Parts: sequence; structure tokens; C-alpha cells
Amino acid sequence: MTALGVDHVGAVLVSTEKARDPVIRETVAAVRRLGVVSSVIPLFSDFPAVSEALETLRPDIIHFCDDLVDRAGRSLDPAPFLALQQNVRERFPKVQIMRSIPIALPGQARRVDTLGIAAAFAPLSDWFLTDTWLGGSEGEPVSGFIGITGKTCDWPTAAALVKASPVPVILAGGLGPENASAGISAVRPAGIDSCTRTNARDESGRPIRFKKDPARVAAFVAEAGRIG
Repeated sequence: MTALGVDHVGAVLVSTEKARDPVIRETVAAVRRLGVVSSVIPLFSDFPAVSEALETLRPDIIHFCDDLVDRAGRSLDPAPFLALQQNVRERFPKVQIMRSIPIALPGQARRVDTLGIAAAFAPLSDWFLTDTWLGGSEGEPVSGFIGITGKTCDWPTAAALVKASPVPVILAGGLGPENASAGISAVRPAGIDSCTRTNARDESGRPIRFKKDPARVAAFVAEAGRIG
């Protein structure tokens, strides 16, 4: 991926055991050797497990993507999430913290207090990353966490977050080669991120989770580079 122009590479830890997976360990180490920013995205949030993952992998960034709202879009109590970030900051001061901020689907921005949530997390975050909240009966693809929906978030809200946030904002949520340049033009983020829409596809055309398509990644990077 780095040869295609990608400058940040993330590894998803679907369980606490994955931090000890030799493939993931070598991937994070290889990214570091190439001078590219590495991040790990844990799908767990207890501090001992997060701490073990950071001790083992030593990434540049830890990216928390907990679902910060309930099915109705009401904000959850931020205290436990903030406590985790505080603990990480104290024990691993060289590791930057990225926090996913939920944004509803286009035209549904009022369902989520995106700016209020961001304001609460800004003091303990180095980066924000927008992601699309589905909510309702559909819920999120991974229970308790936000992201990997393949659906775009409300870009006007994302643009408002960029303007209001004291920390840099990465635009994510349903981005791919088809809309990367449009997203940058509309939101003016510090960077962009893609998961689902740059994944490889199965025989039915459905994205394969966590398996990238190099051609789509290259096209995504090229589209991002079109906007000055």
C-alpha cells in the first residue's frame, strides 16, 4: 500500500489476541520501517487489553472507534471513553490518539450531536476521524463500534466539524475513488480515509472486509491528489 502513495496504514484488532498475531505484528513493524504512520484500531476498550496491544505493537496512533451514541442517536456518557484516553495518554505519551466522531447519514445530521461529542473529546485527542452512524433498527456493522458501513456521512456536518475542531479532522465514511475529490472539496479536511470502498470484491461484487484492492487504493490516492 505504501508504494501506492498511502501515508497512513491502519490495522484492525478484532480481538485482544490479534495484537499477538505475527502477521499483524510484522505489518505494523514494516509500516514503521518504511517511515509511514502506523495506527491500530482496537475493537475492544478495556485499558489492560489496550495497554497490552500498545506495548506489543508500538504504533504511532491508536484509533478508538467506539459507538458514542445509542440507537436513537442520544449521546452516551463520555466518561469511560475519556478515562481510557487519559490512561493511554499518561502511560504512552508518545502514542497519538485518534477518535472517531459519529456523523449521521446525509440529511439526517440533527439525529446526532456531532459537534458536542467532538468538543468533549478534543482535550484528549490528537486527531478526529468522521464516520457514518447508521442508527435505528439497522445498527452498526460491528456492535458497539462505528464505521465500515460503506455509506457517506453528512458532509455539511463534517465541514462544520473541520471549522470548529481544535484538532485536525480526517474525513472518512463511504469514501472511495468515485467521491474522494468531491469529499475534499466539500469538507476541506486534514486528510481522507477509506476502508470499505477500497476493499477487494467477491464474485457478487460485495466488499471483502479487511482485504484491499490495490487498483482501487491507487485510484483513491490519485483522486485525492487532484485537489490542491
